[in-house]
Amino acid sequence: MKKKIIVLPGDGIGREVTSEGKRVLEEIGRQFGREFEFGEGIIGHEAIEKTGTALPDETLEKLRAADAILFGAVGHPKYDNDPSLPVRPEQGLLKMRKELGLYANLRPIRLFDELLGASSIKPEVLRGADILFFRELTGDVYFGEKGKKNDGQTAYDMMIYHAYEVERIAHKAFQAARARRKKVTSVDKANVLESSRLWRRVVQEVGKQYPDVELEHEFVDAMAMKLIQQPRRYDVVVTGNLFGDILTDEASQIAGSMGMLASASVGDSVGLYEPIHGSAHDITGKGIANPLASILSVALMLEISFGWKSESEAVVDAVRQVLKSGYRTADIADASTPKEKILNTRHMGDRVVIQLTQSTVPSTH
Repeated sequence: MKKKIIVLPGDGIGREVTSEGKRVLEEIGRQFGREFEFGEGIIGHEAIEKTGTALPDETLEKLRAADAILFGAVGHPKYDNDPSLPVRPEQGLLKMRKELGLYANLRPIRLFDELLGASSIKPEVLRGADILFFRELTGDVYFGEKGKKNDGQTAYDMMIYHAYEVERIAHKAFQAARARRKKVTSVDKANVLESSRLWRRVVQEVGKQYPDVELEHEFVDAMAMKLIQQPRRYDVVVTGNLFGDILTDEASQIAGSMGMLASASVGDSVGLYEPIHGSAHDITGKGIANPLASILSVALMLEISFGWKSESEAVVDAVRQVLKSGYRTADIADASTPKEKILNTRHMGDRVVIQLTQSTVPSTH
């Protein structure tokens, strides 16, 4: 049975990196006898320019009918430079998460040993770090009441959480921890924020249902320090939308570059898979974007949405072997990287596909 995948390139480098992710999916199909049907939709700046809205109804209909979504990025300097514009690319992403019920964002912070030198953090601090973040996606200040008053001299964004929103993502975090090191760290600001006190109470209640999993709590400011200071102490981390957005960008330094971090946004229906980096218009069209985060997002798709663990592991192993062979994109290269080993976007995708071809043993299904 064919799996229907909608590709949403979005803005900036989105098209460049999702093209490589799609190529890897096609190679997995050939190697493992899997069939994919691909479609495409528009979102973000491109959609605004063509339709006046950041997420057209036509795109949303395609997404609802999909088995999985491979997403690039949204954003454009035009909107960064003019905060008064009423329709913005990011509105498409927020609407997509809300409409599809994508309430849990999974961000694995996976450190490949070959990239220990790519981070500004000492290798002895990093080695062995393996963290899985669960960021709540449909609550918090991004979706709370917003407004202005006093002739625009005052603005507000309300941080709102409902107990059910905290409960459902907490369950996912505890369930994931059972298959890992059986430890959950919940991050909040319960010493100051009422919404965080609700968060902590609900997480504690859910935790009682998982007596085999250790639960600890961290204030977000302390977590921001300890994440860099002692990354190996963490296993599964669960937190709200705003705190998760900030902490996982910080955690990109553990993996060496934002260009290495994949993510999955899931709920109770279709899953969305994307690199955590933005649209990066400063390098758009130069062919130097790192496609590995998009390719690793494909690995998450294969396991989470389709339950194909062997296929997922084949992708991750192909990336590992390419890195072990010394190949890098500019963002993860260092002074010791030979120039001939520094690849552009397309050639890095080529290397992963070639590695899959050489090392994958087709299975029978």
